[in-house]
Amino acid sequence: MAHAHDAHDHDHATHHAGDHSHAHGHHHGPADTTGRAFAIAVVLNTGFVLVEAGIGFWAGSLALLADAGHNLSDVLSLIMAWGAMALARKAPAGQRTYGLRKATVLASLANAVLLLLAVGAIASEAVRRFADPAPVASGLVMIAAGVGVVINTATALLFLRGRRDDLNVKGAFQHMAADAAVSLAVVAGAAAIMFTGQTWIDPALSLVIVVVIVLGTLSLLRDSADLALDAAPRNIDVAAVRHWLGALPGVVEVHDLHIWAMSTTETALTAHVIRPANDDGDAFLHGACEGLAERFGIVHSTLQVETDGAACRLAPAEVV
Repeated sequence: MAHAHDAHDHDHATHHAGDHSHAHGHHHGPADTTGRAFAIAVVLNTGFVLVEAGIGFWAGSLALLADAGHNLSDVLSLIMAWGAMALARKAPAGQRTYGLRKATVLASLANAVLLLLAVGAIASEAVRRFADPAPVASGLVMIAAGVGVVINTATALLFLRGRRDDLNVKGAFQHMAADAAVSLAVVAGAAAIMFTGQTWIDPALSLVIVVVIVLGTLSLLRDSADLALDAAPRNIDVAAVRHWLGALPGVVEVHDLHIWAMSTTETALTAHVIRPANDDGDAFLHGACEGLAERFGIVHSTLQVETDGAACRLAPAEVV
């Protein structure tokens, strides 16, 4: 749906027009489904964390406790992401003219930081355990970790479909998939301890878990930080957008182009386009905004059309 603003003149006598393109309904059906997925995931994983941590203490397995700590951080991450999605659906009001959509980006960033803090504690304890190895009830550990493989795999599947459209959902999928792999590694490690009696395997496996978590978290941290700094989402080619706008009928130049994420699912764009013969202004604006939504997934576009070609003070590339 597009809304065209009335054209107006500035001091430099350039003709301008704005167009906002919104994708309504974006947060209803899919969001409701994702909300249920988050609810199921939180309940399942909270119950499992309590059981896994209890068994980890009882069995003396740092690897199992590391997995429980990782799962606990994931539960907190799921809760934050779920809450942020709810906040993002609130209508704009007062000073918050974009509503609370940016909360989804902040939640994603907080989740990545939380994971890195959690693995730091796990790594520290693993190093200490090398100097003071403890006995491990490997059979009990295998059972608990095996249950973790099932629960984490089932939880990851809940987010499989939506992972390409939302950074928070992608983060949830990555966390749960990594958890399933880590739990499987704990099963293998417990089996190795059972057959060899080598207790150093437990802290060594904990360090492997730490490396896996860090590697999986760095991309999420980078993407979340980029969006928090209003960088264009990674899936959008800024040069391609500029070229596409510049190739529209009648357009001779594009400048002051900005693309940023309003949330982890919605992208906004503003740009100035020089179009001397703008006799079909409204049709051009509607077509351009619809094209940006269809081709690039940019659902909130604002275009300013300049007709006389006079130098705009925002035209230089170094000016924001």
